[in-house]
Amino acid sequence: MDFNSLPAVTVLSDFVTVAQHGENKIVRVIHPKASAAISLHGGHVLSYQPADQDDLIWMSKEAVYDNATALRGGIPICWPWFGRVAAPAHGFARTSEWSLIEHKENEQGVIISLGLNDSDTTREIWPHQFALVLNVEISDQLTVTLTMTNTDDKPWSYSGALHSYFNVGDITSTEVTGMGHSYIDGLLEGQRCEGGDTLVLTDTIDRVYTAPEQDIFIKDSQLNRAISVTNHGHNSAVLWNPWAAGAKAMGDMNDDGYQTFLCVESTLHAPTLEQGKQVSPGETAVLSTVIGIQ
Repeated sequence: MDFNSLPAVTVLSDFVTVAQHGENKIVRVIHPKASAAISLHGGHVLSYQPADQDDLIWMSKEAVYDNATALRGGIPICWPWFGRVAAPAHGFARTSEWSLIEHKENEQGVIISLGLNDSDTTREIWPHQFALVLNVEISDQLTVTLTMTNTDDKPWSYSGALHSYFNVGDITSTEVTGMGHSYIDGLLEGQRCEGGDTLVLTDTIDRVYTAPEQDIFIKDSQLNRAISVTNHGHNSAVLWNPWAAGAKAMGDMNDDGYQTFLCVESTLHAPTLEQGKQVSPGETAVLSTVIGIQ
């Protein structure tokens, strides 16, 4: 999807406009350093394309832009939990409407700040007060930072992920390093396993790597580049690809979509919501990912 080609609905600055795609409002950045697109529905990064590069972010051709459905691809925000430890799966942040707080720009790039606060709707799902701020920094690198503040009068616990889908030329010739050796295998009922230094996929994968290195690298021989992924505030990195059968079973993924993406996620993983990271009243926690070309 070429988000740059969408007609602007609102012009906010020389580099920042708001466009419409389907029912979703899209904050769009077109800057000499890079272009990007962020859906207010979900606070969802849809695209990040450095100058003279293919997009680093993958979006499904079948993603549903109805301002209600979770978007397939991009960088979904899984919060206040990751996975199916509560309902709905991956929490409510990725299907909530975020607000544009501010935008800043200079010759080095653009920062887009979005916000999400508790409401009657969120408190019916998760009975806590909170304030989220998502900062998306678009420059030579993409930095996505989720800051979570407990505005309640009692502690709460969370898990979560920045569920990044990376665009690759061919998944079968893509190498991943830096994810570490130890992982929990979601395809083996959570069995703990050990792997090697380099991962090349030949089938579906659903793993929580529990001791990733500082930097994870996705080496893409087809597009002749290496994507670096540096995470903070996490305790693990989730790697996921549904492969052919999984893609075919998803209504919002094109059948061959699995061939051109890999998820490498900055994740605060917990087996239950109660075992997540506790945040006291007035305190904040941060989860972030920094993405670039090496």
